Amino acid sequence: MVACGHRQQQQPHKFFPKVESEPAMKLIGSLAAAAVLLAPHNALANARLPPVDSDPNRCDRAFVGNTLGMANAVSDKLLDLRSCVYTGKNLADKVLSGALVADADFSNTVMSNVTMTKSYAKGANFSGSDLTNSVLDRVDFTDANLSHAKFTNAVITGAKFAGANLDGATFEDALIGQEDYKQLTSSCKTRTRPAQLLQQ
Repeated sequence: MVACGHRQQQQPHKFFPKVESEPAMKLIGSLAAAAVLLAPHNALANARLPPVDSDPNRCDRAFVGNTLGMANAVSDKLLDLRSCVYTGKNLADKVLSGALVADADFSNTVMSNVTMTKSYAKGANFSGSDLTNSVLDRVDFTDANLSHAKFTNAVITGAKFAGANLDGATFEDALIGQEDYKQLTSSCKTRTRPAQLLQQ
């Protein structure tokens, strides 16, 4: 489905030079992900993500987080948490900025005080998660399951919620951007009581 006023995006070029060394491939993958995450927010809809990181311990990196850049999703290595399972785990106070968390399972996870700037969470499961005091800036929650998630006192700006399941999600005292507020209140099953609407 295409929203009103949507302009057709140009398709990205499909030409990439042939690179055979593993370190070079990892560097190219990280650069490609950085380009996707730092691109204008609506460009993520047509983005081609790098292959899932082959590091067998990549899911464990969520417990450390991104230690370099909170606000601009700067990292020395791509934080690839796609399809990882954190059900019932404690990720409180972690920085997951710039993380690829598409299709990851954060159901019933403690994520209080988490910073997720420019994170790609398409199709991720946050059902029953506690995101109290979290910073959710320009996160793509398209088709994510946010049912019964708790966003108490969270800061939500520039996020995308198209197709997200917001059944029973609560936003008590959250600071919510004006456009985010419009998206959230369009779901009649969401209880949204922000402390303040931020002007974008």
